[in-house]
Amino acid sequence: MDADKKRIMNILIGGEAGQGLVTVGQILAKGLVRSGYAICVTQDYQSRIRGGHNTFAMRVGTDEVQAPQEAIDLLVALNAETVGLHRNQLSDQGLIIVDEALEIIDDNNTLRVPFKRLSSDQYTNIAALGVCSALLGLDEGVVSQTAVDFFGKTHLEIVEENRRALEESYRWAAKKNVAFEKLPFIDDPPQRMMMNGNEAIALGAVAAGLKFCSFYPMTPATSIALNLARWAKEMGLIVEQAEDEIAAINMALGASFAGAPSMVGTSGGGFALMAEGISLAAMTETPVVIVIAQRPAPATGLPTRTEQADLEFVLHAGHGEFPRAIFTPGTIEQCFELAQKAVHIADLYQGPVFILTDQFLADSYRAVIPFDLNGISPVQPWSTKGLKFSTPYRRFAVTDSGISPRLLPGLTEHLVVADSDEHTEDGHITEDLSVRTQMVQKRLKKGTGIRAEVIPPELQGEEKPDLLLVAWGSSKGAVEDAAATMRARGMRVATLHFAQVWPLVPELFIDKMQEAKEVVAVEGNATGQLARLIRRETGFHIKDMILRYDGLPMTPEFILRALKP
Repeated sequence: MDADKKRIMNILIGGEAGQGLVTVGQILAKGLVRSGYAICVTQDYQSRIRGGHNTFAMRVGTDEVQAPQEAIDLLVALNAETVGLHRNQLSDQGLIIVDEALEIIDDNNTLRVPFKRLSSDQYTNIAALGVCSALLGLDEGVVSQTAVDFFGKTHLEIVEENRRALEESYRWAAKKNVAFEKLPFIDDPPQRMMMNGNEAIALGAVAAGLKFCSFYPMTPATSIALNLARWAKEMGLIVEQAEDEIAAINMALGASFAGAPSMVGTSGGGFALMAEGISLAAMTETPVVIVIAQRPAPATGLPTRTEQADLEFVLHAGHGEFPRAIFTPGTIEQCFELAQKAVHIADLYQGPVFILTDQFLADSYRAVIPFDLNGISPVQPWSTKGLKFSTPYRRFAVTDSGISPRLLPGLTEHLVVADSDEHTEDGHITEDLSVRTQMVQKRLKKGTGIRAEVIPPELQGEEKPDLLLVAWGSSKGAVEDAAATMRARGMRVATLHFAQVWPLVPELFIDKMQEAKEVVAVEGNATGQLARLIRRETGFHIKDMILRYDGLPMTPEFILRALKP
């Protein structure tokens, strides 16, 4: 393996649900991060409790790793099916680790391991972890401590059995003369956290002052609420599992109406049930953040796979016309930052704000430098300080910005009235059509302020390139990796990534598209939804598109194959 290839390696652990491959994957990934390596994890799992083919893949490197890879350097097969499905993905120097008891075709790139001699039946996955870690050159003490931390002090018997299995498997691997290049040793490992997209969104929202989250469990968004629930007591949060998604959005609106910054998490099918609540948030001018973790549809679709096909749905969800913001993070860091911004924008402009993520980013662990918390300001607890309002209080007073002074019910001597019907400035139902026109214009005015705070798309690479790759959300890493490969071949390639897809502000990006000789949209859907939106808003037609909608995340190899004439 040459010097360049030594810097990045792709490991795939495969088996059935119930074989503990996620346990192995998480411990190995955290051990790699603690040893100083960067990682990008892709989890691929079927919608079933036991059985079915699942994988936990991680791309590992000494430098930043931002996208998955298709070629496998180390295949850890917990069953024979994994070998059959992934053998043809092995790189030239690839190696398969497999139980010697399994009946598979034996060849020079297979390491048959006596798992039953190294551990009891229920700990063969830990033995596989030990052999894999030894081959990679990871310190046994780091891996062992990572396993202890993973299982916790309450399961001492499990910890001891794991320690024995690790020790035996390390010892066994040390005696083998395996032609496999270890990862480069990092002498002074940097301090980094292992975190996935959903964890980062939850943390960002808390940092911004989130106080209430309601949800109905739906893959792949559920872990946002579960993470918030873990921190609820310490951070003063209320996390409520509702009976359905309709109840979840309305709970969040109720909490927000009472003054608690609120959020809901769901996926496309659950969000479909929330559409009326979104419109209610707009009419009552109630702040709420909605996270939609996308997965393939229509209907139940592929509930544990990934896609980027809900952009147009979220853009138009909720009947009527009202302003909104839609954020589409492409990295773990952006998940953290944009969750904060979403809470602030919802609070300031008093309405619904959306974060569009997907299964790939939700479940993808990365090595993250600890966030700089200096300068983070949570939304302020409600008070009357600085508010200017006349008596009697008018909750929906018409202002130049469209933003009305907001009082909370029961906290002052003023009567706070809100209504889902069209209403007057003081909140009472009206059928005065001139007032109706005035109120529509008032709500739409807030769009001007939201537009002024839009995050510009990020350009990577040269100005006026021969090829410009346009992407949004989680495709960011794969697109930038593919562009780097092409630049290494002497091509002039740039990327333009949208971390916010609405509102679209043409003056922030249209010149970059017009200056490129060729523009290609890269999206995880079948119709090029962002490209279509750009054409609608700017008139610029992106003719060429690379679209993926088979349920798998975008990869650099997929993009490069599509670009070949």
